[in-house]
Amino acid sequence: MNEFLLIFRRSFIGEEAPSPEQLQASIKPWQDWLGNIAAQNKLARPLQRWDAKGKVVTSSKTVINGPYAEIKESIGGLIIIKAYDYDEATEIAKDCPILQMGGNVEIRLAVPADYHE
Repeated sequence: MNEFLLIFRRSFIGEEAPSPEQLQASIKPWQDWLGNIAAQNKLARPLQRWDAKGKVVTSSKTVINGPYAEIKESIGGLIIIKAYDYDEATEIAKDCPILQMGGNVEIRLAVPADYHE
């Protein structure tokens, strides 16, 4: 079993921020989706919201505070799941509630902590 990072992104170009009602309505689908993954013992690490105190290191090694609302797409959160391969991880991601809000899910294979090349 491998671990995969699922990164939840949503575009903010030309889109209005969700209303408080829309945000409230989105909580239950997220709880259900995450609960289903956990019930299958495939949730390695729970949802992590994007930290508003984040930092960005640029190519010139300048450190700036982030994230920025004016960027094209923002990370809304992430989880680490357990799956055998990309196909299984993709099937899990296909039910993610962010897709109903016009967002997307990036899937990356996590390197095990004991990995040595």
